[in-house]
Amino acid sequence: MFLFQYPATLEHCADDEVIVRFQDLKGTITGGKNETKALEESADLLASAIAHSIAEKEFIPPPSALKRVQRLITVPFWIAGKLAIYQAVQEAGITNVELARRLGVTEAVVRRILDPDHETKDRKLAAALAALGKELVMAVVPKKVA
Repeated sequence: MFLFQYPATLEHCADDEVIVRFQDLKGTITGGKNETKALEESADLLASAIAHSIAEKEFIPPPSALKRVQRLITVPFWIAGKLAIYQAVQEAGITNVELARRLGVTEAVVRRILDPDHETKDRKLAAALAALGKELVMAVVPKKVA
């Protein structure tokens, strides 16, 4: 099971600005003029960092355990399906060519499915995950208020 929330540390500065860091994803730091803006920016940063790692075929570490002083930031929907496939391919130790064979498509189709800049239909994401013995499950949980 893959988790799609990463812990972030928020640092409140004297001028109400808030700095956000993801300890699991190197070089990720952002902020905002207040906590609300900083959290919005952190979700964008998380998506961008994951998209970059997928595009560069880099290892994406799983989220570490949440510490009391951290907040969980959810991976945005637009990248979550691609992250799920990317991690499932890595876990299975297969190539794009093998996934393409399982799906009955060309390797170019798999590259587009994994391409963060290419919009992929839900049914294609679901088919790719099914070919890897996985499914993406959505959950609705109460929103935590600061």
